[in-house]
Amino acid sequence: MLVLVTYDVNVSSAAGQRRLRKVAKLCERHGLRVQNSVFEVLVDAAQLAKLKNDLALTIDHEQDSVRFYRLGNHYQSKIDSMGRTGLIQTGEPLLL
Repeated sequence: MLVLVTYDVNVSSAAGQRRLRKVAKLCERHGLRVQNSVFEVLVDAAQLAKLKNDLALTIDHEQDSVRFYRLGNHYQSKIDSMGRTGLIQTGEPLLL
């Protein structure tokens, strides 16, 4: 399933800046960054549960937020974009 992961991390302190880098790295392991704090993540249910758990252990629940939007398995018809888009479409093969 395709999941859109968005986050907002309070970076007013050095600890917040470290959390932001950790959250970004966790998301980068699972998906494609489409905007600064937005990732398209192609995962199964177990991978999503692991990602959510890892993020829950990383963020400050009083200052930060993470949102998950499940687009499902037929996500191609649910995504429209304008302007600059990435070279790699989520779920498409990458030939090197």
